[in-house]
Amino acid sequence: MPTAVLDGFLEATVRSATPLAFAALGELVAERSGVMNIGLEGAIAAGALAAFLGAQIAGPEIGFVAGGVAGALVAAVFAFFVLALRSQQIIVGAAVSMLGIGLSASIHRAMVSAGASTAQVQTLASLPVPGLSTLPVVGDALFAQPISTYLLYFLFPLTGWVLYHTVFGVALRATGERPLAVVAAGHSAAKIQLAALIFGGVLAGLGGATLVVAQTGTFSDGMSAGRGFIAIAIVALGRWTPRGVVVGVLVFGAVSALQFLAQAMAWNVPYTLVLASPYVLTLAAMAIFRGSRTAPAALGQPLDGGL
Repeated sequence: MPTAVLDGFLEATVRSATPLAFAALGELVAERSGVMNIGLEGAIAAGALAAFLGAQIAGPEIGFVAGGVAGALVAAVFAFFVLALRSQQIIVGAAVSMLGIGLSASIHRAMVSAGASTAQVQTLASLPVPGLSTLPVVGDALFAQPISTYLLYFLFPLTGWVLYHTVFGVALRATGERPLAVVAAGHSAAKIQLAALIFGGVLAGLGGATLVVAQTGTFSDGMSAGRGFIAIAIVALGRWTPRGVVVGVLVFGAVSALQFLAQAMAWNVPYTLVLASPYVLTLAAMAIFRGSRTAPAALGQPLDGGL
């Protein structure tokens, strides 16, 4: 494989993995607290639209932040029904997901019809790291990225440290396993889950924002493209650990980057097959690795007391 093609493939892998990494890391924290947020897809879509609008008004940096805020709002809606009203998580998650996707698409179409939407917005510039960006093979892929990607380099180890080396992290993981024990220890399991859900919503929104202000520079209906559901699968395949999630997002990023490789190498394969490969991999991986590790014991179970 020519060096230029390999460099391009690795860069495309990291680019494709970045939105997934944000969403999957947030979902990891939520699931370790005992809540499965199926509404992740809606948070990604809302984050993408908010980033597009924010970037139009005040630039890509504000757009990126706006995406996180939008994701938090979607997660708050989910949390209200699940924690305050104690509704069934899967049903609420599906409804919130459809709400986020549908509302984002409707607002965007209304703006286009009113002539208030521009086709492109400014994107975050790549920031090469002196010295590291010139490394062979991995330099451009890892160290010539927008600041949104570098943020992940800090978030993953920081999240791992919080989960395994702080009192809050221990309480959060215990909430996903034995919530009654957490309550007996004097903590509020509901408030811990609320914090985990809002954190997950912020990161899902940032994943959607990355699609707009760090990659495409525009918003389109359905641009979340199932990434929320893939992120949920990655958390399970990564065995509910930050390290496992890192491996998972890179594998799925590489599969998504096959589009670049197929074009560069002039492979004679149907383009639709290449586009479908991440979803095929999701199904195959879930079938192969089913039962490889037990999920948090209280995952998906409602708490005895609400907020």
